[in-house]
Amino acid sequence: MSQHEVLAHLDELKQKDLSYERVLSSMCTYPHPIAKIVHDSFIETNLGDPGLFPGTQEIEHELIKIMGNLFGDTSIHGYISTGGTESNIQALRAMRNMSGVKNPNIIVPESAHFSFDKISDLLCVDIRKADLDPQFMVDLDSVRDHIDENTIGLVGIAGTTEFGQIDPIPELSDLAQNEGLFLHVDAAFGGFVIPFLKKHYEFDFSLPGVTSMTADPHKMGFSTIPAGGVLFRSPDQLHILKTNTEYLTSETQHSLAGTRSGAAVASAYATIKHLGRRGYETIIRDCMRKSDLIVSRMREIGVEPLMEPVTNVVVLGVPDADEMRKRLRNKGWQVSITRNPRALRLVVMPHLSDGNIDLFMDDVEAVQHDMGT
Repeated sequence: MSQHEVLAHLDELKQKDLSYERVLSSMCTYPHPIAKIVHDSFIETNLGDPGLFPGTQEIEHELIKIMGNLFGDTSIHGYISTGGTESNIQALRAMRNMSGVKNPNIIVPESAHFSFDKISDLLCVDIRKADLDPQFMVDLDSVRDHIDENTIGLVGIAGTTEFGQIDPIPELSDLAQNEGLFLHVDAAFGGFVIPFLKKHYEFDFSLPGVTSMTADPHKMGFSTIPAGGVLFRSPDQLHILKTNTEYLTSETQHSLAGTRSGAAVASAYATIKHLGRRGYETIIRDCMRKSDLIVSRMREIGVEPLMEPVTNVVVLGVPDADEMRKRLRNKGWQVSITRNPRALRLVVMPHLSDGNIDLFMDDVEAVQHDMGT
């Protein structure tokens, strides 16, 4: 096939993809324009063989320092991963390898991301799920009840996938320290949201019990995919993941993936340096304004949120959420449903305009009328 034929065929297939403008279910969005420019400039770089790309490796080191500064400790250690799943795997793998416990278990909230189910299977670690309280945060008494002599660590979520809620990380930090356990904070989504909210939350390495974190620049950081981040307080946690790679330019590797995109790393670095704190604050606060707008409009038609939005995730107690989702999808809107309880879940990303909020709400009201609710 000629180049023209290939590009025409791919363009035809891409037309089947959805554009983000009518998507209210995804925690990813369009990357920032500078992210796309820089990604293209570094497209050939591979941090799996860093000696070939020392400049790109330096960018990664600088990016880790920047993220450390954002998350309360400039001396952290880590690398840019493919995303939250890899980061969570690596954090819990470090826990397991350092613990020396034969049949280890780790306690996570019931609201934890499905990556922890994969982790249980891959690492042969028992993942115990603690109950949630009425505000969909992990219940501390339930966490305590699950701890036994084989427990090696706890997990708290900062920006849960389903509810956007922030677990009581300070209390989990105290509990982890008192019990001599690791504490991993999954802030894959919340990492680039929570520091820029008007309300202050403690959730990161500023708390002494937090030993590792996940935070994804390719979500609310507006980098290109794939760019996650796995961060450790102690260098020992990173070094225990070491694999010998004598035939490469570096004798060891700490990542799960062998080949790693330097383009995504440079993209994340460029976006963060370009936007800065003020840029992220402006974007996040606009997302929160739109979240509050949706809640207000929903209340006008008699629909209440399950909780007031903490981050830019809105969860609504609509009657028959599954049928509502089906009918909204028929009108071209992509929304999602929480598992327990079944409720309408909306992620209010920057690609959602005020005009599309109006259109969405018109369709919600029409669907509600048609359903007789």
